[in-house]
Amino acid sequence: MAYTFDFVDVFKYTDVLAKGVAFTAVLIGVGGTLGVAVGIFGAWARGYSRVKALDWIVGAYVELVRNTPFLIQLFFIFFGLPSLGVKLTELQAALIAMVFNLGAYSTEIIRAGIQAIPRGQLEAGASLAMSRIQVFRHVVLRPALQKIWPALSSQLVIVMFGSAVCSQIAVEELTFAANFIQSRNFRAFEVYFVATAVYLGLAILLRQLMRGIGAWFVFGRRAP
Repeated sequence: MAYTFDFVDVFKYTDVLAKGVAFTAVLIGVGGTLGVAVGIFGAWARGYSRVKALDWIVGAYVELVRNTPFLIQLFFIFFGLPSLGVKLTELQAALIAMVFNLGAYSTEIIRAGIQAIPRGQLEAGASLAMSRIQVFRHVVLRPALQKIWPALSSQLVIVMFGSAVCSQIAVEELTFAANFIQSRNFRAFEVYFVATAVYLGLAILLRQLMRGIGAWFVFGRRAP
């Protein structure tokens, strides 16, 4: 049976798609920034701190996140925490889940960069009478980020794709928008083709953004 493609009926819902893209951008912008911040703290706790209890706690957190599905983490935060009296909106729950998830993965990525720093650099920092925090900030962190920046950028893209799961708790991001449009016009191929193209564009844009951020703030030079 012949099928007639009709993308016009999809773009009648441009406002819905735009709102979905905006929600996805908020999720990855806020969730990504806070998640990397958690990862930096976690990497310091596991790879540089002398507090063994903190190392154990962060290690347990990392293993918990890496060995459970993101969907279960999201459901626990959105459906489970209200049972303890913690009321969250859909967007708040999604952001917390993304930070919780990305924080664990970025902890291990950044820790790998820290472990690759030559010990001589640490000893040089200590010889200048720097505190351990100062050595970490000025001697360790930036070279570590330089070594793992491509991997960290890829993890952020993966987390952006994972944000599609947040549609399961009615966060109005891009996948939620696509499902809504498909339920109205029944043009599944066209709707999800457009959603795929938008995700592809967002992924390319995010990689370029991370490349620019890395060039300016991590490597200290302009992107070519």
